[in-house]
Amino acid sequence: MSVKRPLHVVWFKRDLRIADHAALADAAAAGASAGQPVLPLFIVEPDLLSEADQSARQWAFASECLTELRRDLAALGQPLVVRSGDAVAVLDAIRETHGIAALWSHQETGNGWTFARDRRVAAWARSHAIAWHEPRQHGVTRRLASRNGWARDWDQLMAEPLRPPPAALMPVPIDDLGHVPGVRDFGLADDACPQRQSGGRTAAIQTLESFLTERGLPYRRAMSSPVTAFDACSRLSPHLAWGSLSMREAAHATWGRMRELKQSSHSGPDIAHWRGSMMSFSGRLHWHCHFIQKLESEPRLEFESLHRAYRDLRPVEADASRLAAWSRGETGFPLVDACMRALNATGWLNFRMRAMLMSFASYQLWLPWRPTGLHLARVFTDYEPGIHWSQVQMQSGTTGINTLRIYNPVKQSLDQDPRGIFIRRWLPELANVPDAFIHEPWRWEAFETHCAGRYPARIVDHLTAAKAARDAVWSVRKTKAAAREADAIQDKHGSRKSGIAMTGQRPAKTARRRKTVAKPPGQLDFDL
Repeated sequence: MSVKRPLHVVWFKRDLRIADHAALADAAAAGASAGQPVLPLFIVEPDLLSEADQSARQWAFASECLTELRRDLAALGQPLVVRSGDAVAVLDAIRETHGIAALWSHQETGNGWTFARDRRVAAWARSHAIAWHEPRQHGVTRRLASRNGWARDWDQLMAEPLRPPPAALMPVPIDDLGHVPGVRDFGLADDACPQRQSGGRTAAIQTLESFLTERGLPYRRAMSSPVTAFDACSRLSPHLAWGSLSMREAAHATWGRMRELKQSSHSGPDIAHWRGSMMSFSGRLHWHCHFIQKLESEPRLEFESLHRAYRDLRPVEADASRLAAWSRGETGFPLVDACMRALNATGWLNFRMRAMLMSFASYQLWLPWRPTGLHLARVFTDYEPGIHWSQVQMQSGTTGINTLRIYNPVKQSLDQDPRGIFIRRWLPELANVPDAFIHEPWRWEAFETHCAGRYPARIVDHLTAAKAARDAVWSVRKTKAAAREADAIQDKHGSRKSGIAMTGQRPAKTARRRKTVAKPPGQLDFDL
């Protein structure tokens, strides 16, 4: 390929769209003013894909996003260019061959590997006097000095107008655009996920619209139960994680729907439910960025306990048999196992059940949070490192500042799936267990006769295990030294009083009611 003018390179990462894409819009404007072409680039990084938190299902979703992104960019005049290898090497090859006027990409709060890679790219750019522009795409702030005013900043950023795509891109003559690799091109581990959501911009918009106008009506009351959550929740989380939809687009659409409901001449229970559901959903958009900010400000929480006093709380090595049973959905606790099997097959689970899975692994099974967190990272199609590792530690009791949540799996089963509908859907081997015993099959006198060899006995006594775990955690938490460090963690990472209305709501009443940021949902990743 041969071009005479240096390129403005737009490096797409986890922002796989052309709409509301600040990096693309700014690069196109800069290129147009200087008469310089724009090169849209995606770098496939095999070393990243070999990391322990990556999986085939995630790449399958991403590759669908990339295929549609290439089509959308082609309609503007310049298709997406895909290259494979080390990011610095790929960028330097472009520099040597064509020259780079500037590098553009959105800020990324990824895992430890991408953080280290970005530092290498930054050093490379400085060494060649190449400006690297990294606009924000959601409410996470780099080098944040204080959490004070963070919520207000989020609202202001999200309230900014959506950035339209460039009208056109000057074509760059390129002999080989590069192909979007499939899962098998990397030798990724087998990862059957037959009910995975489809990736891409079209699917993102359809999912958003169906939630705001059809599926979201019962959201507030239906999001906790796995029986109803698969339909009632937005299911936008993988699209937000991979950027086929921007956070600002989701916020604007939600606020628009809230205004529409406020102005509606209709009344009745459905309108009231819609308003309540949209208000709850709008709050969760704030919490999405709140948790990512934790990892941005404290990258070590991906690898070590946020509160140092809890580093030696659990064994360093996980009990292999317990970890395997939990990962496969074979613990003998029906709701736990049904949730894990559903997650393994679909790549998604609602927030309360995610929290229960992590809590059960951390307390009743007393497994270290890092290996269990890695399994969940791989099976979540919507894996978002910032939210994920913040929540893994929160549900494991190692932050030192959050309420200790030890979920009783039997109580959760009775509360969230009282008739055993979800359990029987994912555990067909329990189809003949009477309703009275579906939540505790080990209590059924015919369990050995009907279930032996088909469904395992419970792996632990959950009540005894929970008590031992609670005692162990509190033995650390009650010390003065732990309390002092917890205060420091709260000062750095805790939510703040905002005293402002949530955008899209009535200012006066909401500001009085919402004096502090809402209590964070017990979610893992942003399942919405």
